Amino acid sequence: MHLDFPFHVDGRSRSAATDHAGHVRDMIEQLVFTQAGERVNRPDFGSGLLQLVFAGNSPELAATVQFTLQAALQRWLQDVIEVRALQVSAQDAALTVELSYVLLRTREEQSARFTRTI
Repeated sequence: MHLDFPFHVDGRSRSAATDHAGHVRDMIEQLVFTQAGERVNRPDFGSGLLQLVFAGNSPELAATVQFTLQAALQRWLQDVIEVRALQVSAQDAALTVELSYVLLRTREEQSARFTRTI
């Protein structure tokens, strides 16, 4: 078992835990929403999505995020997941990341969706 992210207390007044699939999803979420330079010992960790918040939502922004996120997933999580599909779309004031992946440990197919209002 792994600590759940974000950290919180469960119904038994203990640190909330999650299984392997939940832990991997938590790692992906941290990668997506971490800015470069935010981690002390890993200054290049992150996807760059939050740095583009003021760029204005557009198809070009979505393409840029998709490219940088694909590279970040390959660099930081290649030993944990195999990316099957990654789609980033820009609609109105929201940027949506949809990811399909396989957990390398169990070969389970998973998907995750993250939305950020810009």
